[in-house]
Amino acid sequence: MKSVILRTLTPFITALMMIFSIFILLRGHNAPGGGFIGGLIAASAVALYALASGPAAGRRLIRFHPMSIAVAGLMLSALSGMVSLFYGVPFMTGLWFHLPLPGGGLDVSTVMSFDIGVYLVVLGAFSAILLALEEREQD
Repeated sequence: MKSVILRTLTPFITALMMIFSIFILLRGHNAPGGGFIGGLIAASAVALYALASGPAAGRRLIRFHPMSIAVAGLMLSALSGMVSLFYGVPFMTGLWFHLPLPGGGLDVSTVMSFDIGVYLVVLGAFSAILLALEEREQD
């Protein structure tokens, strides 16, 4: 039987951890941090939620199969590196682009898409491991 306090507070703590993981992901381009640490924090949030509510609830929280998330992240990271080859610069060279949007536009970079890919790989892989361990413990 799980603690009532744990089950009550876990949704709030999970939401805070997810927001903090995205903050760490975005902060990583100007200071230490980034996709790996942000992904670990997000996977820890999923693990905490699964611990309090059960592994089925943890799987519903992330909506997709964890390994599908990891594969999508790996593909995004690889694609981010290949973009530089089309511009005649070495593989994994950071490139910046300006997207014209209402209100001035948005600057995006391959560095950011690579970091998001790493975030998804870590989130998916560690969530798969942690959810499998939780399911095994329940058996």
